[in-house]
Amino acid sequence: MWQLYVFSFLAGLFAANGIPHFIKGVIGQKHQTPFGKSSSAVVNVCWGWINLVVAVIFLHFGHVRAHEYRAFAMLAVGGLLMSLFNANVWSKQPEYNK
Repeated sequence: MWQLYVFSFLAGLFAANGIPHFIKGVIGQKHQTPFGKSSSAVVNVCWGWINLVVAVIFLHFGHVRAHEYRAFAMLAVGGLLMSLFNANVWSKQPEYNK
């Protein structure tokens, strides 16, 4: 059962981190990634895509179908925490997101 909670939480973290990077890349904007403070759009698409794939892998190995509501709750908590973290970091360093 612990895998359900941990993997669903991690899936939420990775999905919430992947979505903004993927979107920034798709619309052609530079954005900070672990590879640089002003990474290109292509790097952001790749980084966002990798994060989303990792999230799906975590959901697969977490066996979320057995306890869908619990998995969704942990996914939501992980997503909310990563979203708050990203908002906090990116709002303090807006020069990296131009």
